[in-house]
Amino acid sequence: MESTDKDEDWELSSVRRAFNILEIIDENDGIGIDELADRENMPRSTAHIYLKSLAKTGFVVEEDGTYRLSLQFLEYGGRVRRKRKLYHVGKDEIKDLADKTGEVASLGIEENGKRVLIYKSEGGDAIYDRAPTGERTNLHWTALGKVILAYLPSERVDAIVEEHGLPELTEHTVTTRDSLRDELETIRERGYSLEDEERRSGVRSIAVPVQPDSEAVVGAVSLTGPKSKFTDERIESELLSKIENAVNVIEIRYNHY
Repeated sequence: MESTDKDEDWELSSVRRAFNILEIIDENDGIGIDELADRENMPRSTAHIYLKSLAKTGFVVEEDGTYRLSLQFLEYGGRVRRKRKLYHVGKDEIKDLADKTGEVASLGIEENGKRVLIYKSEGGDAIYDRAPTGERTNLHWTALGKVILAYLPSERVDAIVEEHGLPELTEHTVTTRDSLRDELETIRERGYSLEDEERRSGVRSIAVPVQPDSEAVVGAVSLTGPKSKFTDERIESELLSKIENAVNVIEIRYNHY
């Protein structure tokens, strides 16, 4: 019997709900059947079916009635990252950059309109950075994300803003299309981007794009630290040249990988 459009719509809806439940489990560091049923306004039997089915896939584990994400995500995430060319050619330079500056160095990309960290390293003088590898955020919140936006085609930037908007995190966050357009133009003129308390108070960051063929941007490298240490003078006299050198090596390795 051939499947109907109605059957396909139901299957798609079921898949979407399953992924939504995975996100809920992650956000709450675990959830029980009754809690999920109440939160999602679904019958308890339906919540039970979803959680038990997810547990059978191995991506969810049940402990004393609480369902949590399993470490299988770590295994798959590691596989995905290892298949990234930029990760292979960039990780050693990121560690070296962190060691040379003493700060937090990160390597990131754009995926589905979000900024994703694929590798990071903390130098000896770094203030603890809460951004974990794999973290996904809006591009306009960070220096790394903004510098990628600056070198994406304008149609792609418009599509990203249309889908994800420009939500505000702090009073310094760019929240209008006009201000974003102006900032991206400034970034292209000087070749790097700055983040000045736009995501977190007291934190600054600088980022440079990775463009192996001088055209398409494949990612970016950033340095992040407290505003008191990331002064304009230090950025211009020390940090910018070090991050540009790291990016240059990454681009050369990328072209010869």
